[in-house]
Amino acid sequence: MMLLSFINMKLRDRYSSLEELCDDLEIDRKELEDKLAACGFEYSRENNRFW
Repeated sequence: MMLLSFINMKLRDRYSSLEELCDDLEIDRKELEDKLAACGFEYSRENNRFW
């Protein structure tokens, strides 16, 4: 839940897309999405957040 909160906070406050966040923080997007999907969350482009 900490990872979800951190990522959504960054997306809300600083980044306009998941791609931008991953590029800037040098995070592997697939790995991040897989970790959050394992907890039942997926990224919504329209809302720019995981839920």
